[in-house]
Amino acid sequence: MQMFSGSRKVEPVTPVAPTPPPSPLTPDSAPNGAAELPRVGGILSSGVSIKGSVTFQKELLIDGEVEGKIDSNGRLTIGKHAKITGEIRTKSVVVDGTVDGNITARERCELRAGCTVRGDIESPRLVVDEAATFIGSAKIATPKATPA
Repeated sequence: MQMFSGSRKVEPVTPVAPTPPPSPLTPDSAPNGAAELPRVGGILSSGVSIKGSVTFQKELLIDGEVEGKIDSNGRLTIGKHAKITGEIRTKSVVVDGTVDGNITARERCELRAGCTVRGDIESPRLVVDEAATFIGSAKIATPKATPA
């Protein structure tokens, strides 16, 4: 007795497009509703403590403690668990944690809900969420153009 028939039906093969994996570059929504770009850069995690100067080029997320000056041409994010004591000079800064010191941002400074800043801020753009604590003065001015 034959289990399978000798005649075989040939069906055309239809190619199936592979399903792309979920993209990790999907923008997250910030608390203020703005789209947040994906972060690629260094991380100083919670539990890390630095005394001295911190410099970086592109991006840095600090969630630990820094006592000293932070200087950069990039984007700095101060995490919820971070405590910074000292001066910050950078292109752009987002604060979720605590900063005791002055902040100078050449493009943008954002103080998010739950953060605490004790010091002066100088930046052409300043965004302050409703539940942020800011004790100091703010100077909102565009940088002066250098004569050619």
